[in-house]
Amino acid sequence: MSNGTVAAMDTERDRDEEGRARNSRPRDGLGRPLPRGAEGVERLEEGTVRSPAESLELAQRLLDEGKPFHAHEVLEDAWKSCPPAERELWRGLAQLAVGLTHLARGNQTGGRSLLERGAENIAGFATTAPHGIAVGSLIDWSRLTIGQLSPDRPAPDPAAIAPQLSAK
Repeated sequence: MSNGTVAAMDTERDRDEEGRARNSRPRDGLGRPLPRGAEGVERLEEGTVRSPAESLELAQRLLDEGKPFHAHEVLEDAWKSCPPAERELWRGLAQLAVGLTHLARGNQTGGRSLLERGAENIAGFATTAPHGIAVGSLIDWSRLTIGQLSPDRPAPDPAAIAPQLSAK
């Protein structure tokens, strides 16, 4: 394959300079890809390093707006840039947000699994509640949300059931 062919494939497949897959298609509020040229929700720059307070504030705003996929991306950036001792905390928060994304998309099995894993990952921080994160309340929210799942229920409005990340 010539270099010209590789470059053309990379453009078609949305690859970055290092060859990693990057989907540049617009996305809706739940992170689903839309057709090229469609009006989507503005995406945040991946890999942005923010303070814990900035991450929590932005993620909460996105959750409250019914954009849990985008909140997950903010929390994932925090997970990837935080000190090693906090990795499970931020990973768990990202899992809770993507679990809510799955529920809002109608995927109860995936939503349940991610809410369970997210709650497990943050549980070790319940006594310290770093950065004012409402760890106990988030675990309770996860359990309550899982307990309300039923095949008979429609997918929830993510903004209506969004958790509060910080104690107020």
